[in-house]
Amino acid sequence: MVRIMGIVNVSPESFYKGSVKVREEDIARTVVSMEEHGASIIDVGAMSTAPYLDTMVSLEEEIARLKSAIKVIKDNCGSLPISVDTPRARAADAALNAGATIVNDVTGLKYDPDMARTVREYSASVIVSAYSRHVVQGDAIATTLELLRESIGIAVNSGIEESSIIVDPAIGFFREHGRHEFFTRLEGITWLERDLEVVRRLREFKVLGREVCVSPSRKSFIGRVLALDKPEDRLYGSIAVEAVCIMNGADIIRTHNVKESVQVARMVEAIIG
Repeated sequence: MVRIMGIVNVSPESFYKGSVKVREEDIARTVVSMEEHGASIIDVGAMSTAPYLDTMVSLEEEIARLKSAIKVIKDNCGSLPISVDTPRARAADAALNAGATIVNDVTGLKYDPDMARTVREYSASVIVSAYSRHVVQGDAIATTLELLRESIGIAVNSGIEESSIIVDPAIGFFREHGRHEFFTRLEGITWLERDLEVVRRLREFKVLGREVCVSPSRKSFIGRVLALDKPEDRLYGSIAVEAVCIMNGADIIRTHNVKESVQVARMVEAIIG
């Protein structure tokens, strides 16, 4: 059964303002609703990593936001595992110490040299996204597979359990230009072509022998295809892409739209068996 990961952003800088929950009562209400609608995991982020936004916050601010949010989530939604969306090891350490059990690292353990050790020390699971510090070219899928294999190697060599490693092809994080270090610079293909190709050929990532997590929810490629500038307008495009991803082998859908995404997942599963 496909699992749905509900996004809770406690970072006002995030690209989709509908996902931002800052007040404790809003966080509590959101995670309770996500659980009621069938979420399997709660993913909390305290610093946006959208490549086209200038959203860096201090480490201290990220940690404070995470610790506060995780306490609220555990108090109101204690039965669901909590994932922390961060590329910084000290933020991950604080979140894991506060009760998170999964690290969602958009840099695939490559940005912070202490991240893999931190994950291992807590016996946590990890979602490694495709990422490179260098410009990438060539076939989008072959390149992404190579980058994911590198991250799997880092994880295994650091002592992280093989069964605890999940891969993410990083939809939205390959760009020609960006404003921070948490994206991969792309040449020879546009970011739009690359994201569409990943969705189209998602099943090829099953060769890695890992669960595949994807997060197309309300992202720019949907806006570009449908000529929708505002993320608030991209719900239908998002769930259409999520349906295709499930048909193409996705195991985890990370989404802002838990209720709709759960319904899509169950329908697709009923059809494809």
